Amino acid sequence: MATVLVVEDDEFVRSAIIHELGRRQHAVRSAGCALDALREIAQSPPDAVILDLGLPDLDGSEALRMVRGVSDVPVIVATARDDEAEIVRLLRAGADDYLVKPFSGDHLSARLDAVLRRARSAPAPRTIAVGGLVVDVDRREAALDGGPLALTRREFDLLAYLAARADRVVTRKELLAEVWRLAYGDDQTIDVHLSWLRRKLGESAARPRYLHTVRGVGFMLSAPR
Repeated sequence: MATVLVVEDDEFVRSAIIHELGRRQHAVRSAGCALDALREIAQSPPDAVILDLGLPDLDGSEALRMVRGVSDVPVIVATARDDEAEIVRLLRAGADDYLVKPFSGDHLSARLDAVLRRARSAPAPRTIAVGGLVVDVDRREAALDGGPLALTRREFDLLAYLAARADRVVTRKELLAEVWRLAYGDDQTIDVHLSWLRRKLGESAARPRYLHTVRGVGFMLSAPR
């Protein structure tokens, strides 16, 4: 039995999926919009997510990107869209499988069982290493050149998010959404936390080693060269 989060705004479709999964002894939770689903995943991670693309608050593809920012939970996209280019794009964006509506309960169950088997057989990465920086996500510990870093909860979340995307530019909007869980906010909040984090990494904005500002775009964490 698995815990499955069904993200679907159509009450009839949502009820049908919940019924089919319940018949197969899965524990089912549901959400009618993307932001409710993100809260569910962050607060009590399910074993798998079935995600509709046509959500009222966010397009499902954007919701998928946000889910991938906080969790590696298996995601099956379920939608009426059957364009091949769209399917390929979503799989590359982090979807684990794709179902085109309408589909049978047996088809859904078989796909769900397959992604759950893959997820359970794949060991989750315990640490992220970028140069001399090591982040242990499970223990919520970080070290630099062998020495422990004393980080606040938010500083750790910020560092872990950037480290998991090393050598990739991350925008302010993405940081607000994924680290602070805010749709909008004051840029100064990010700047202050980055300043504190830089200080603990032994660097400054003027002389960066790991944390680099990409002017007008965002920030990037990379190993010193």
